[in-house]
Amino acid sequence: MTLMRLPLEGLTVVAIEQAVAAPYCTARLADAGARVLKIERPAGDFARGYDDVILGQSSYFVWLNRGKESVMLDLSEKPALARLRALIDKADVVVQNLKPGAIERLGLDPQDLCARDPALIVCSISGYGRYGPLADRKAFDLLVQAESGLCSITGGAESPGRVGFSVVDIATGSAAHAAILEALLVRDKTGSGAQIDISMFDVIAEWLTVPLLQAESGRPPSRIGLKHPSIAPYGVFVTSDGKDLLLSVQHNRDWTMLCEHLLDDKKLANDARFATNVQRVRNRKLTDALVAQAIAQLSLEEVWAKLVAGGTAFACLNDINALSSHPHLRRITVQTPGGPVRLPAPPAQVRGETRRYGPVPGIGRNEHLRSAIAPCEADEPAV
Repeated sequence: MTLMRLPLEGLTVVAIEQAVAAPYCTARLADAGARVLKIERPAGDFARGYDDVILGQSSYFVWLNRGKESVMLDLSEKPALARLRALIDKADVVVQNLKPGAIERLGLDPQDLCARDPALIVCSISGYGRYGPLADRKAFDLLVQAESGLCSITGGAESPGRVGFSVVDIATGSAAHAAILEALLVRDKTGSGAQIDISMFDVIAEWLTVPLLQAESGRPPSRIGLKHPSIAPYGVFVTSDGKDLLLSVQHNRDWTMLCEHLLDDKKLANDARFATNVQRVRNRKLTDALVAQAIAQLSLEEVWAKLVAGGTAFACLNDINALSSHPHLRRITVQTPGGPVRLPAPPAQVRGETRRYGPVPGIGRNEHLRSAIAPCEADEPAV
């Protein structure tokens, strides 16, 4: 089998990174073929110690650091700093998410680096950006969830909640990845690099545009658990055999089909109380009660058949253990210092392309040779 050339092969990325946001970004670059040199302090990226559930290793670190080379440097020492400078001199991209002011104190101000090498792309990730009243504040995922207002619209009516994974970090890493790819396209056309600043707060604030606009219009969203603040019916309903099913009616045609196939009452489709989504939300209690009553009389199998017949969107309310055995879950196998680990596959599938994924490095390990990496295709979903 002939391996295809990966899109970023030949590019070198110096990643002065830790935790989640920047490693998420550079993991995507490594997957695409870039050589990623991960700069780690002698104790290693502190994300190595977040847990020890994967063959004695951190789940976070295993997930976010495949295909990278670990370069151990104590940047408080001049020889190590000189080596880092030498690595940057040969790099195409630098990604860093040190605490505010740290990169400047090392004498590696991104503005200076870009002035020294106009073709260099430098991406700095921080909690609140380089400027503004909170620029100097340290930030982590949940802190920004709280500061941005995300927690206020997450959870149930009784109290705010945390999104159950590092959504701000991942969103920020994704934004940084996209910005770097855009900068690489510009560099291919003009030869000029870029200085990019990505703020965790800015990223999640942009994601919160809809609830922000709703609040500014005088109709702030409320916390309603697994219901949708702007759409009805959209929530969890319980079948006669005690199964939780989440269904979504996005537009009026969906409601018409639901009335016919599940509610067995076509007249409800034109009832003024339910004919539009605005009316269904306004009469949410009654709308949900009609759906809940119909579903409560049917088994999961019976409801399933009616929803499929009506083209209604629905899902089972699974837990993470169910995801582990889900028939639609694709996986890849990655080598780690502790042994092979099966991870969920990256989402993009390019036809005709066979991706290969590098190993997760130990601290200061640089044995990563792409020519020696076996191709690693995503597992096919079970049928």
